[in-house]
Amino acid sequence: MKSLPRILSTLVLAASLSLAHAQQPATGTKAPKPDASAPIEKTDPSGRFRQMHESFLARGKAGPIGVLFLGDSITAGWTKAPDIWKTHYEKYQPANFGIGGDQTQHVIWRIENGELEGISPKVVVLMLGTNNTGTHTASEIAAADKKIIQLIRTKLPKTKVLLLAIFPRGPRADKSGKITDDGVTRMAIINAANAELAKLDDGKNVRFLNINAKFLDANGKIPDSIMPDQLHPNTAGYKIWAEAMQPTLDAMMK
Repeated sequence: MKSLPRILSTLVLAASLSLAHAQQPATGTKAPKPDASAPIEKTDPSGRFRQMHESFLARGKAGPIGVLFLGDSITAGWTKAPDIWKTHYEKYQPANFGIGGDQTQHVIWRIENGELEGISPKVVVLMLGTNNTGTHTASEIAAADKKIIQLIRTKLPKTKVLLLAIFPRGPRADKSGKITDDGVTRMAIINAANAELAKLDDGKNVRFLNINAKFLDANGKIPDSIMPDQLHPNTAGYKIWAEAMQPTLDAMMK
């Protein structure tokens, strides 16, 4: 017959193992998706997100900003077209606060952590949401963009917002050339989100501009000559963007 201490020890061990097992997520379950409208700092091993955020804070302190571009890698990619950027925006003392891979919740975190402090641009150009289409619904994306606009208007009441429709995207392939995303589901979300975003145009402080047709050919496809990876514009794509947006931006900057 076992002694009482040994029996108690066995019971304690069994209870501990049972608790540990209960705390493990069930096999095959997915982590809950992040709230697209919550401020969430993006974590990445390289620390690039934090580095870029700090550089934006420094840019805000360095001098005046007349027009601010706010978004993800598509916005950040203006660095691929410096001559076009200079021709169209240098006169407006521009700043580019785009970070590759950002979703709406990451930009909300950036705003709530100082990126709009101490600046007074006449216009903020906002285009954001394509990276959310893998996890969020059109309504969730539109609601998050609406919150971002509200944050901008609250922190910068004299600043107008030029809200761009989320750009189109096509089939995406991996490094081997295998199509991993046909783009159909994501485009359905983008189109639905853009329909909701259009309703945010108040004709005065917030303007909505959809230039997506400029990126499509007669068959409704994105030519590789302007978006080689079916997502990010090249120099030719940025030229299309600049020329299509310029009349509206010029009017808002007056």
